[in-house]
Amino acid sequence: MKKKSLIGLTFLTISTIAQSNDVVQSVEKEDRARSVREVVSDIRKNETKEPTVVDNFKHMFEAGKVSGTLRVMGAGYKNKAPSSVDTYATAIGGLLKYELAEYNGFNAGVAVSTSQDIPFATGDKNIGEQNSELSSVNGSYTTISEAYLNYKYNDFNFRIGRQVIDTPLADSDDIRMVHNTFEAYIATYDFKEIAFMAGHLNSWQGTDAGVDDGWIEAGENGVTFAGASYSEDLTFEAWYYNFSEYTNAIYLEAGIEHDMAENIQLHGVLQYLNETQLQGSGIGANVYGALVELIAYDIGFGIAYNGADKQNGKSSFSALGGGALFTSMDTFIIDEIAQDRDASALLGGIRYELDNFHFYYAYALFDGKADSSGAKAKLSEQNMGFEYNVNDEFLVSALYAISTDLNSDIKTDSDWDRVQLMVNYNF
Repeated sequence: MKKKSLIGLTFLTISTIAQSNDVVQSVEKEDRARSVREVVSDIRKNETKEPTVVDNFKHMFEAGKVSGTLRVMGAGYKNKAPSSVDTYATAIGGLLKYELAEYNGFNAGVAVSTSQDIPFATGDKNIGEQNSELSSVNGSYTTISEAYLNYKYNDFNFRIGRQVIDTPLADSDDIRMVHNTFEAYIATYDFKEIAFMAGHLNSWQGTDAGVDDGWIEAGENGVTFAGASYSEDLTFEAWYYNFSEYTNAIYLEAGIEHDMAENIQLHGVLQYLNETQLQGSGIGANVYGALVELIAYDIGFGIAYNGADKQNGKSSFSALGGGALFTSMDTFIIDEIAQDRDASALLGGIRYELDNFHFYYAYALFDGKADSSGAKAKLSEQNMGFEYNVNDEFLVSALYAISTDLNSDIKTDSDWDRVQLMVNYNF
């Protein structure tokens, strides 16, 4: 399903890129990314392919569809801390999926995701030169990323098994080679302009789960959640999550858009995340945010802010995935500094579109006040990138990120440059 409601960082949005291979389980939102991190994820998603509806069981197989992604990616870090080693890797991989046609509301699908380092273009792991974020420290990662049974009746949908999910605190976050997927059971229902979603997550895999670990548990006893979204000129969504034995979380978001003149739009959106500690987990936070953006013809300008109140001995937790916070960059999010302290993040950005070419630049400043021990944190990240859509299936993109530790005169592990190049073909 295409996202069609809430306002995100339009000044960083690639509006011509479609959603993933299957019917992604998500409350529908407008096709705008919330943050730079979502832009990096969204640019490589494949077009939605609804299953064919057939009139008998045999035709479910005959009318089944094969789809997928072929991807080549190179990514490296120039680390500036003393005695640090630069790391790099180049990987080839993607996703291959087969989905049955729909019969009497039922269909099913299975997909395999893989990423394989190319040895001659990857650093030697024996001397610490390998960038293991693409294919794991072993240089190889393959898993059955999707395997589900789906039932649909009018505006109701239920899916059980391994699947793609996109919600504020659990999402696919396709920023590297292998996107996140979840073993879950999910129900969705659309009623006029309101979309409802509820479910339970048992386990997950992907870049954010750690490609070294494969499928891992989503909390001690999983994650139970429910949410609803309303979309018109004014948009609103509300979510509740129980991360068993970790935190209860409430996420709220509301936005509005206004056409100031022909080809000129103004957007505004607010967000709030409350997390309550469970079982002494150390997770607890109040995070709030705001975003304003102006779109004029092919140029967009925007500014975003997130703040987190100090909770003694506790830290914030953004998501199983990339999270929904407006200031999330390619690498850093406010969680990096929202630990036993007041913290804030301020982001400014610009984007430009010309035919099939898209350029964006964003600068974010992360500022953490003194924690209980008196330690402070302050760092910045810059993201600049471009995407060129050769056609509807073929995409070339590049990303350059610069991280700087502003709290130290000596270079630290937070001082680095990161380059990522990608060629992506969807079929």
